[in-house]
Amino acid sequence: MLLQRNKLGSVRPPKRCRSDMDNISTSDIVIINGNSHPDLANSVAERMGIKNGGCSVFHKSNRETIVEISDSVRGKDIYIIQTGTKDANNNIMELLIMAYACKTSSARSIVGVIPYLPYSKQCKMRKRGCIVSKLLAKMMCTSGLTHIITMDLHQKEIQGFFDIPVDNLRASPFLLQYIQESIPDYRNSVIVARNPGVAKKANSYAERLRLGLAVIHGEQKEAESDEVDGRYSPPPTRNSTPQHAPISSRQRTTSVSVGVPEHPSKVKPPLTIVGDVNGRIAIMVDDLIDDVQAFVAAAEMLKDNGACKIYVLATHGLLSSDAPRLLEESVIDEIVVTNTIPHEVQKLQCNKIKTIDISILIAEAIRRIHNKESMSYLFRNVTLED
Repeated sequence: MLLQRNKLGSVRPPKRCRSDMDNISTSDIVIINGNSHPDLANSVAERMGIKNGGCSVFHKSNRETIVEISDSVRGKDIYIIQTGTKDANNNIMELLIMAYACKTSSARSIVGVIPYLPYSKQCKMRKRGCIVSKLLAKMMCTSGLTHIITMDLHQKEIQGFFDIPVDNLRASPFLLQYIQESIPDYRNSVIVARNPGVAKKANSYAERLRLGLAVIHGEQKEAESDEVDGRYSPPPTRNSTPQHAPISSRQRTTSVSVGVPEHPSKVKPPLTIVGDVNGRIAIMVDDLIDDVQAFVAAAEMLKDNGACKIYVLATHGLLSSDAPRLLEESVIDEIVVTNTIPHEVQKLQCNKIKTIDISILIAEAIRRIHNKESMSYLFRNVTLED
């Protein structure tokens, strides 16, 4: 072994080549988790080679949430792994209380690892509602979180609701690799967007795989409420031009005799497919699978138009209510989701559901943030290699 001498003449051993995960200093990093997805938290901690911190989260008889952290967190970097599930409200409260407990215990930094951000679909103003994801972001920032790691937000603009850094990881490389390695003859496939809103994501998959694209247009949506509450009452009819205005001014002004004109109602055409799926493998892509009626209806239309096999790929598999039964009885051949949300019970009810493990991506994101390394690599070169 060659020895090297520094300027003072002392001998020091050569540098040892270390793997990425060896670069983590385990003395000042703590991973804790709530009750939403302990298996994912254990997988991340195991991949990083550190022990899952001692944190107990339970509920009293009156359903109040109690958090007890057994290990010291003073001056340490805390990573709270808590995803959204069907019990979203409890998941949120557990996260907020854990973050506040770490904040009041003098933790150096508190990073919330939330693979599926609850309420992310409520990010737009609708009627007399509100933008719930903005409220949720404010609550997380106030609780003491200093950083957020999430995955495939429903809208990227949600990052702007937070006053702290947000890293929105992507699961698409895992799903793309699954298509290339696990779908036989995937070159005979076509990427399908089940509605025009998903066309951008579907186009991204099609370009990376060099495949064709098809879009299902005319999705039937629920009609707006016809409740008589003044929402559709027209304003009183008045002449928009004052009578004392000059004649030349009134001649140049167009008058609408019925007051404010009404917005023409949208009439969705029957479901149609823009693109050729005859004799092809149809691969529908989306960010979330929850209520599956729309996916089942789209799959039936694809089958009627000659698709030989139908796959559904999504990042988050919430699969609420009777979704497993509907998927099992549908013409869909396979449903592929990641383990951002626990769905072991749903897999027992539906044999078509396949799971991709993304714990290595979360572990690498934590390692890079902890070592103050660039995160841009994860958005270009994500692989399944350990």
